[in-house]
Amino acid sequence: MPHDSAPSVSPAILVIRNIGLLLSGDVTRPILDADTIRIENGRIIAIGRAKDVDTSGATSLIDAHGTALAPGLIDSHVHPVAGDWTPRQNQLGWIDSCLHGGVTTMISAGEVHTPGRPRDIVGLKAMAITAQRSFAAFRPSGVKVLAGAPVIEPGMEESDFAELAKAGVTLLGEVGLGGVKDGPTAKRMVAWARKYGMNSTIHTGGPSIPGSGLIGADIVLEADTDVVGHINGGHTALPDSEIRCICEGCKRGLEIVHNGNERAALFALRTAREMGDLARVILGTDSPAGSGVQPLGILRMISMLSALGDVPAEVAICFATGNTARLRNLDCGLIDVGHAADFVFLDKAQHSAGKSLLHSIALGDLPGVGMTVIDGVVKSGRSRNTPPATAVPEVKQ
Repeated sequence: MPHDSAPSVSPAILVIRNIGLLLSGDVTRPILDADTIRIENGRIIAIGRAKDVDTSGATSLIDAHGTALAPGLIDSHVHPVAGDWTPRQNQLGWIDSCLHGGVTTMISAGEVHTPGRPRDIVGLKAMAITAQRSFAAFRPSGVKVLAGAPVIEPGMEESDFAELAKAGVTLLGEVGLGGVKDGPTAKRMVAWARKYGMNSTIHTGGPSIPGSGLIGADIVLEADTDVVGHINGGHTALPDSEIRCICEGCKRGLEIVHNGNERAALFALRTAREMGDLARVILGTDSPAGSGVQPLGILRMISMLSALGDVPAEVAICFATGNTARLRNLDCGLIDVGHAADFVFLDKAQHSAGKSLLHSIALGDLPGVGMTVIDGVVKSGRSRNTPPATAVPEVKQ
């Protein structure tokens, strides 16, 4: 062998077969006619019926045993601090618990619970870069935590956003949790963030922590962030008239969270549906928070919005997968060729009144999680947190 030739490396090939229901995450086509998937080196290579998919050379094989396969769930609104510990509730292992709720990706809305969080510009930039670096290098239980989301403060200039972006920061924390609470300043800084490729969100509703404040529809619309954070309040919601004003006045993402006003969540969902804009609806937990950590928060939102919001279960699942991926510029959240192989296996809970997984969700029951996969690697088996699934997948090799 010539000295300059690199040794060949066989690809890691995962084949998943006997899928009973394939949920794509795409709100325009939520169910796929397929029962087999081929993954190579953590990315989806082929999707189809068993007879049409090359299953040769598999280094790993999962028999789904007729269970449903969906994209790994995405929590669009979390507040991480350090690894798998949160000082907000002094709790260890909260991210691992969320993995057992089917969540494979989390997006930081700001590391605001960091003890002694710096408010000066040098400090907040340093903290954001540190968080981005830390979670890029360490995935708690394999979960992808997209962190490093600075909360803007008065006095920041365009050069600060350029510096953050150059350092790898891609997010902006909740506008309104820092000193910037007026529309014109927020609009200017959000535009700078967007110019340098940073995805942004804004606090919506009444104050949630000391230092935050009321952010009403006028500021939300003027700031024009990529995502309207917790449109149903976190926890205190705006009046219905202002929620409707936001839904009708912008075309950005409409985030509904677990730690918010449930009636307002249903109102926002109905408004989006009336407008034909369900593709804008995304889900988060807004945790850790005063309400604690909700390992099943995303599943609970899916079931609630389906059961009480009259949305088909397969569409509600898209709120926590493909919709979020599109609005957050992620390569996961969809079961499609070329996307990251992040999955959750689901089945109806044992003894649910539902006749199928989707029917059980539409009745308001939580599904059982049988397994999670991230980048083509199994990260957890039968969930310790969900009701037990009727059937679970099995690793054959």
